[in-house]
Amino acid sequence: MRYQKKERSMPMMQARRALALLLHIVPILAAAASPDNGTDFIRASCGETLYPDVCYSSLSSYAGSVQQSPGQLARAAIAVSLASAQKMAAYLANLSRTHAADPGAEPPAASAALRDCVTNMGDAVGEIRGSLKQMRQLATAGAASQEGFRFQMSNVQTWMSAALTDEDTCTDGFEDVPDGPVKSDVCNRAGEVEKVMSNALALVNSYVNKEAPP
Repeated sequence: MRYQKKERSMPMMQARRALALLLHIVPILAAAASPDNGTDFIRASCGETLYPDVCYSSLSSYAGSVQQSPGQLARAAIAVSLASAQKMAAYLANLSRTHAADPGAEPPAASAALRDCVTNMGDAVGEIRGSLKQMRQLATAGAASQEGFRFQMSNVQTWMSAALTDEDTCTDGFEDVPDGPVKSDVCNRAGEVEKVMSNALALVNSYVNKEAPP
């Protein structure tokens, strides 16, 4: 009789264990499926930019820190822009030194445009760096009045716009340069940098409009 009672209790114990395991797994699965990890928010926000695919591919890795924050997303976009502009500036500086060592490799107009491009992209790097610094100061300062917030963000918008203008000036300088490998490579690379910067400015503008609508 005792054996039979013990035997009947086994299915109940197994059922309780299965229920406990299920209750442990369900929250984990729910968290994994939750849109709160930031990827859906980034994808939706990137839909407001001119280059949504570039936007999402360059920012999706920041989903964990961005979550649902337009401010964090704008800051990440500026950081990505800075890294992209710095890489472009280093490439241009190296290319300019190479051509300076071999003046006959490209037409004089190409060499002049390249030198100007080095200056333009260097200026853009400084302006984007200023934007990122302002965003970080805003984050550490805590809550500010709408007027104070708009004033600080207007600096970010101005610097990001200036950086885009510098990038445009860089490629505009090659308009009268005969087609060649240097012109093609510089303009193609600069075009990719422009997309990232344009997206960053769009996300900054979106952040301002959400936090302090006109």
